[in-house]
Amino acid sequence: MHGHCYGTLKEDVKAQLSAGKSVILEIDVQGALNVKRLVPDAVLIFVEPPSMEELERRLRDRGTESEDQVELRLANAKCEMDLAPRYDVRLVNDKADAAVAQLATIMKEYETNGGSSYGSNRA
Repeated sequence: MHGHCYGTLKEDVKAQLSAGKSVILEIDVQGALNVKRLVPDAVLIFVEPPSMEELERRLRDRGTESEDQVELRLANAKCEMDLAPRYDVRLVNDKADAAVAQLATIMKEYETNGGSSYGSNRA
């Protein structure tokens, strides 16, 4: 969607799961929904910016992409945000350290009791 293609081998994921480990895949919305289709008990966590304005500021402050690339990413983000309700949990990445801590809490909750406290689709 952003002009880049990456992948994780299914065999590598299966090996980690068979070893009793959790696996985190950082993938786009289309990939995540495909994983959920193939692995219904997968837990999808949508990491979102505090606002579209903040996302735009972050992208521009990086200075790593052309104007066309920034505009494409913003347009794609708007479409992806529309699909966020299809995820099991939504996590607002306001501050990186806090978001990482919240992610760890979410993972522990799902690993220990199936994520019962995250039924509301919000973190």
